[in-house]
Amino acid sequence: MRIAVNTRLLLKGRLEGLGRFSYETLTLITKAHPEHQFFFLFDRPFDSEFVFGDNVTPIVINPPARHPVLWHVWFEISLPSVLKKINPDLFLSPDGFLSLKADVVSLPVIHDLNFVHNPNDLARSHAWFYNRYFSKYASKAKRIATVSEFSKQDIVKQYGVDSSKIDVVYNGVSERFRPLAEVEKESVKVQWTEGKPYFIYVGAIHQRKNIERMLVAYEQFRERIAEPHRFVLVGNKKWWTPSMQHTLDSMQFKDEVIFTGRVSDEDLNNLMGAALANVYVSTFEGFGIPIIEAFQSGIPVITSNVTSMPEIAGDAALLVNPYKTETISEAMVRLASSSELRTELITKGKERAAFFTWQRSADLLWESILKSVEG
Repeated sequence: MRIAVNTRLLLKGRLEGLGRFSYETLTLITKAHPEHQFFFLFDRPFDSEFVFGDNVTPIVINPPARHPVLWHVWFEISLPSVLKKINPDLFLSPDGFLSLKADVVSLPVIHDLNFVHNPNDLARSHAWFYNRYFSKYASKAKRIATVSEFSKQDIVKQYGVDSSKIDVVYNGVSERFRPLAEVEKESVKVQWTEGKPYFIYVGAIHQRKNIERMLVAYEQFRERIAEPHRFVLVGNKKWWTPSMQHTLDSMQFKDEVIFTGRVSDEDLNNLMGAALANVYVSTFEGFGIPIIEAFQSGIPVITSNVTSMPEIAGDAALLVNPYKTETISEAMVRLASSSELRTELITKGKERAAFFTWQRSADLLWESILKSVEG
């Protein structure tokens, strides 16, 4: 087969959620199927590390597309002519975008529909584009892949797509995440938190991630627990808002909140593995990769009881109402106070993490590819 792939989000040093999904699945798929030819379509100069084998042909298509106007140009003007030359059996798009003008069998991976439910989480132009075009992409697609049963049912409900047309391809967790020895944990805590135990949040510093309520919950936790702790937030503050700043400024324990910004993979692994627990209480997720990264790292998890998060966490996490700070802080108190509860959740989390491997993700995506072409 000849498979064209939208690889715009394979960006060196900037593999966010969708880019990580692309990287992990495509690495395994291209290496497992050397008999097939893959055409990786970039919108800017690419790094050679993303050419995974001799069966991968990289192609740069202009213009670089990071804005709705340029998305339209790239997908509806530039891309169709390239696809016509390649003449692929399939166009795979791990970020969900398709070309409506290209006459090609298409398989998008639509990770979630947060933009339908919470359009104000995005810039107005971005929300407009997603809500105008993704329903059209869903109709055009031969099949659709998505990352959870929750997202599958949401796509069915919002777009009227037959459920038999949608394949669930769960995300995986990198094997680089691992439990740390006690001496390693102490070293990490000395480096980042003056040796104090800490809760961790990993992800974008964005309103959809419930940052303000997490800060308030931490404040409430500290009012009940005398022992000094820290709250470490790992992520880009690109979407930091005045309201978030006001919440932080109003905290009695604001000096115990640490923003690391973006960190290296090694630092992320260490920070996750040395934490007392992971607090991941978003208001909407199609999956929630940091949940299983924490499981893999051997730390307990507090996560939300809404959207996909109960599905991903199973019984291996404390589930809380993300809209009520008292339920979040109570879970933090429980974990800080009970080594038995932490041990129980760590054991369950390890078992749960074993279910989410990138090899399994790649195998499921390949099955979806075959269904799209053969169906």
